[in-house]
Amino acid sequence: MAASSGQENAVMEFAVNMTCEGCVKSVKNSLQGVEGVKSVHVDLNKDQVVVESSLTSSQVQSLIEKTGKSAVLQGYGGFNETPLESGVVQLNAGDSNIQGVIRLVQSNPSKCIIDGTIDGLPEGKHKLFIHELGDISQGCDSCGDILGRLSPQTEKPLGELGEVEVSTNGRADFRLTNERLKVWEMIGRSIVVHRGSPNIQQK
Repeated sequence: MAASSGQENAVMEFAVNMTCEGCVKSVKNSLQGVEGVKSVHVDLNKDQVVVESSLTSSQVQSLIEKTGKSAVLQGYGGFNETPLESGVVQLNAGDSNIQGVIRLVQSNPSKCIIDGTIDGLPEGKHKLFIHELGDISQGCDSCGDILGRLSPQTEKPLGELGEVEVSTNGRADFRLTNERLKVWEMIGRSIVVHRGSPNIQQK
């Protein structure tokens, strides 16, 4: 199940093996008219598909692959001329059955897009948090506390990214936005998945 918060668009670039104009038409038709897709540019010579959308990258990839063509995400960023920062988080510490990728994009000076897919989680609601430390030598136990949890200035921790819902197949496909954190503030820290409500310390 996909989770989405906000309508901020991002630009995604996919490598798609196309051999003819028929392939181009098929890819365009798979995306055009879909709610959340603003624009589609297909370059046959470069095997390149560029999509501006508020959907998750996984959702866009799935739409393209329904044409029978494999799609590989090669780039993800903002659509305006504002200098942007971006980063990628590989989830591979702690439970070895849980794997995922989270992309962070500063789409404008006041908004960060968090786009990701995580597999292997128990079904239900989970929350994503930035933790103070990037030390994953002991899994979640060495990541420190939730960023800003003890700050009296905020009603919720600065490091709270949002809630995602895991479907029956163990996958969470999500798109969140955050107006308090900047991508560069996350450098040297870690992202931890907490099961259940923020008051439950399972992670």
